[in-house]
Amino acid sequence: MTKPATKYGVLVGVDGSVGSDAAVRFAAREAMLRRAPLTLLHVVFPAPDWVTASRQLEIAAAREENAHYVLERARKTAAAAIGESALLDVHTEVVYSTVASIFIGASSGAQMVVVGCRGTGVLGRLVLGSVSGAMAHHAHCPVAVIHDDDRSAASDAPVLVGVDGSPASKGAIELAFDEASRRRVQLVALHAWSDDGVFPTLGMDWRKYETQGAQLLAERLARWQAQFPDVQVQRRVVCGKPAQWLIDESQRAQLVVVGSHESGGFPGMLWGSVSFALAHSTRTPLIIHRPGGANELSRQRTPVRSDILHLHA
Repeated sequence: MTKPATKYGVLVGVDGSVGSDAAVRFAAREAMLRRAPLTLLHVVFPAPDWVTASRQLEIAAAREENAHYVLERARKTAAAAIGESALLDVHTEVVYSTVASIFIGASSGAQMVVVGCRGTGVLGRLVLGSVSGAMAHHAHCPVAVIHDDDRSAASDAPVLVGVDGSPASKGAIELAFDEASRRRVQLVALHAWSDDGVFPTLGMDWRKYETQGAQLLAERLARWQAQFPDVQVQRRVVCGKPAQWLIDESQRAQLVVVGSHESGGFPGMLWGSVSFALAHSTRTPLIIHRPGGANELSRQRTPVRSDILHLHA
């Protein structure tokens, strides 16, 4: 498939918080891997209507000054993440509106949106926390959710993907293969065939379900293994809750990829709830693939623009 050019490249929300800094570091590295532009977006809440005109001007001036500080800090954070000698095409944008609606709209013009799991900006107001949840439900492109501590795994740690029978899972598999290929690491594909949290009852032929799971993995992975021959794949079929298995396995991964909002091939496997649990429990960077978005993935690399900015930390 051919991926259309995007306006924003990798889009990251910045608010001056520790969580925002972690999101910027991940976004800068992701933009480098994709050879895509990096857009730093800061949303400013308009002054309330009930304050006086003079007070509105004061509030607007203070928030404009804060926006400049936040974006400059984000630029320096991005530069430090990729190294002083690296080239990165960086854009900044300030929008006066509500946060979630802006990011949802902008996601239709981005390859990926990166947000902190939660964040309190330098003005002391909760900003990005609610955004991560809204984006996981409504974004038009993959959404990366990054925790404040920005847990760093070894550079050779694998990419982990949750696999079920849903359309969202299919998109997540493609995305996971692409991420593993860019990072030149192994891909671990995990399928949990039961979500009841217990082992099969006595007399139940659990091998039948294990075989089904293995067949599903083979079917879902075949196309992408052929398209990404450089990616070595480890298949895992397990019994238990998908979220718990992925949380446990994420401790040995550098990135986790899951789908969102679809039912799996077996009853009770709801990957919407799995992505929610992962976003709140794992410290490993998480990418949630949004089904039906306008920006489905492809192998095509975004060309580097001629007006690249050379960032210095």
